[in-house]
Amino acid sequence: MTARPSATTPQALLNQALAFHQAGQLGQATALYRQLLQAQPRNADVLWLLGSLECQVGHLEQGAALLSRLVEIAPDHAYAHYNLGLALNKLGRLEEAIASYAKALAIKPDYAEAHINRGTALRDLNRWGEALASYEQALAVRPDYAEAYYNRGLALGQLERPGEALASYAQALAINPGYAEAHAQRGEILFAASRFEEALAGFEQALAITPTLDFLRGQALYARLYLCDWRLFDTERERLAEQLANNETVSSPFPLLALIDAPQVHRRAAELYAAVRYPAGHGVPEIAKRGRRERIRIGYFSADFRHHPMMHLMAEMFELHDRRRFELIAFSFGPDTGDSWRERAARAFDQFIDIRSLSDREAAALARNLELDLAIDLNGFTLGCRPGIFADRAAPIQVSYLGYPGTMGAPYIDYLLADRTLIPADAQQHYCEKIVYLPDTYQANCREQELSDKEIGRAGLGLPASGFVFCSFNTHYKITPDVFDSWLRIITRVPDSVLWLLVGNQTARLNLGKRAAQAGVDPQRLIFAAGLPTAEHLNRLRSADLFLDTFPYTAHTTASDALRMGLPIVTRSGQSFASRVAASLLKVVGVPDLITTTPQEYEALAVTLATQPEQLAAVRQRLLANLPTCALFDAERFTRAIESAYIAMYERYQDDLPPDHIVVT
Repeated sequence: MTARPSATTPQALLNQALAFHQAGQLGQATALYRQLLQAQPRNADVLWLLGSLECQVGHLEQGAALLSRLVEIAPDHAYAHYNLGLALNKLGRLEEAIASYAKALAIKPDYAEAHINRGTALRDLNRWGEALASYEQALAVRPDYAEAYYNRGLALGQLERPGEALASYAQALAINPGYAEAHAQRGEILFAASRFEEALAGFEQALAITPTLDFLRGQALYARLYLCDWRLFDTERERLAEQLANNETVSSPFPLLALIDAPQVHRRAAELYAAVRYPAGHGVPEIAKRGRRERIRIGYFSADFRHHPMMHLMAEMFELHDRRRFELIAFSFGPDTGDSWRERAARAFDQFIDIRSLSDREAAALARNLELDLAIDLNGFTLGCRPGIFADRAAPIQVSYLGYPGTMGAPYIDYLLADRTLIPADAQQHYCEKIVYLPDTYQANCREQELSDKEIGRAGLGLPASGFVFCSFNTHYKITPDVFDSWLRIITRVPDSVLWLLVGNQTARLNLGKRAAQAGVDPQRLIFAAGLPTAEHLNRLRSADLFLDTFPYTAHTTASDALRMGLPIVTRSGQSFASRVAASLLKVVGVPDLITTTPQEYEALAVTLATQPEQLAAVRQRLLANLPTCALFDAERFTRAIESAYIAMYERYQDDLPPDHIVVT
C-alpha cells in the first residue's frame, strides 16, 4: 500500500514523511523532510531522519552536514554522533570520524558498535594497537559480539600475534559458526604460518557458507598448489577464468600467475582487485607541477629491504645510482630484521624512512611533502604490499618494477619496467601501464653474491653417487600437474636420473610421490632438498646437471642464481610476463637455444641434453664463457639503463606529455 501525503501540520507532515521513509519511498520522504527543515531549521527529529536517509542513499556529504548541525543542537545525541562517524569514515575523514565515535562513547560508554567502528577507523589509519584496544572495549561491554572477535583477530594478525589472532577467530566462530569471513581470515593466518592443510580447510568452509566471498576461490586453489593437491585442478582453473571473464571477484592477481598463461586474464583480475581493494584515492588533490631540477628525486617503496630476493637483486643498483643526477629515498613498510641486508639498504639511500606506522594516505602525504618526482613500487601485489600508497598518488610519476610480474590494473600506475622478451609490442594491450623497455633484460642483479666455503658432496645433499641430476628449485606452488607430468616423462626417458626439488612440506612431498607412483616412476627418484642459507644454496647448484623450469610461472631470481653458477636451464616460454622471465635471462646470457614453446619441445630438449653429454657440456661451456661479460650481471650497465628510463619518464612529464611507451637504447 502506497502512503499518501495529506496532512499539513508540522507533526502530521513529519509522520507522513516517516511513513514514506519506512515504506521505502525515499524520494517522497526526502522532499517532505526538506520542506519541514526549511520551516524549522533546528528541528532535531528532522535533522536526524533526513541526515540518516541521505547517508542511507549514499549522499554522504549532505548526510554528514545535516548530522553535524544536529549534534550542535543536541550534543547528547549519541546515535547522531555515531552516524556522523560512519559518514565521515566512508568519506575518508578518519580523524573526524574517530572524534565523533569518541563523543558517542562519552555519552554511551556501552555502545559496542561505536567501539567497533572507532577501531575500524583507527585500523584504516594503520593504528593497529589502538584499534585492538577499541575491539577489546567492545567485547568488555558485549562478550558475545562475534564481529568484535573477528576484528580483534584482524588487529592481532597485523600486530604479528598470530596465535592470539587464531584464538580470536575461534571465539568469533564459536558464537557464529556461519561467519564466513572469520573462517577465511583464520585461513589466511594459517596460510602465512605455512599450515596449508588447515588454511585450505578454512577457505573451503568459508566458500561453503558464502561462495562469492571476494577473492577467496583463487586463494583456496593457491593453497592447494602449496600442497601439490591437484584434485579438480583443471576444473577449478577453468572456472576461475570464466568467472573473471564475467567480472566476478574470485581471485587476487598473484595466484593466477602460476595457474593461467593468459595476460588478458591477469589484467582483468588485477583491474577487479585494484578497484575493490585499492581504488584511486577519494579527494586526493593533484600534485602541483614543479620545474626541472638538477637531481631527480626517486622514492623506492618496499616491504623487503632485508634478506630477501629483492635486495639480493637490487642492492648494488641502489649503491651505483649517480648521486649527481639522482636523490634516493627508501620508504620501508616491512619488518626491521636488523640483518646485514637491511643495514646495506639503509646505507644505500640519501634517506631511509620506516613508514610501517603510517596509513597509506599518511605515507602518500609524506612522499608528496618530500616532493618525489618518481615513486617506484617494488612490491606490486606480493606479500606485504601497500598499493594504497600509490592510489593516493605518492608522486606525479608512479612506476611498477620487479616485485610483481604483470599489470597492476590500476589507473594510478603510469609505467611498468620490462624488456622486449617479456612484453612484445603486440601484447601491450594486456597491460594498463605504458611499457618502458630496458635494453637487455628487466632484471637487476648484483655482480657478485657471497658463496659458501663449505664443500658438500652429493651424498651430503641426499643425491645418489652417480646418475644424471635434474633439479627445479622454484618454490613448489609453481609446480602444476602438467609440468610435473612432463618431468616424470623426462626422467623415465633418462635412465638412472633423479629429480631434485625444493619442496618444504610433507604433504606436498607425499602427493608428488603418489603422482610419480601412479605414473610408474619410483618415488625414490624424487630427491627433496632442505632449505639452506643463500651462500650454501648457490654452492649446491654445482651438483645439479640441468635445471627444469616451471610453467606458466617460470624461474625469476631462482633462474639468475642458477645461471650465475653455470647451471643451464630448460624453460618453456608462454604469453604472460611471468612465463617469459627465464627466457629473457637465457637470451641475455647467450643461450637462447634453451628456450622452448611447447611441452613436447621442452621434454625433447631436456632429454637430449641429459643423454648427449657433449651437447650439454658445450652449452655449459658457452654459458660459463659468457658470464663475465654478459649484461645480466653487469650492475653498472643496468643502473645506467634504468636511470635513462627514469630520465625519459621525467622529461615527458616536464614537457607536459602523458605517459607513453618508452624504448631505452
